[in-house]
Amino acid sequence: MNARLPLHGGLERGPAVTLTLDGRPVTAYEGESVATLLYAEGHLATRFTRNGEPRGVYCGMGVCFDCLVVVDGIPNTRACVTWVREGMAVSRQDGFAPLREDG
Repeated sequence: MNARLPLHGGLERGPAVTLTLDGRPVTAYEGESVATLLYAEGHLATRFTRNGEPRGVYCGMGVCFDCLVVVDGIPNTRACVTWVREGMAVSRQDGFAPLREDG
């Protein structure tokens, strides 16, 4: 799925980068946040609490800590203020661990 908005008025995306999201390769663009990548791939929930409640981007500026994901094995990374980069591994988070592939 690719839900990115079309560009108009001479706007351009940054160079394409390849990373993994929940174990599968995806394309993102330099200058995008991990939260943008998740939205573009159709994921509104970035994580699930220990009780199974979905959470996602709330403030969008790194204050609320609702958009936590696992980046390169490090849990509790804020998706809204983390920029994508070539080769990074991103997983949506289940409690304090990466989301299982069947989740």
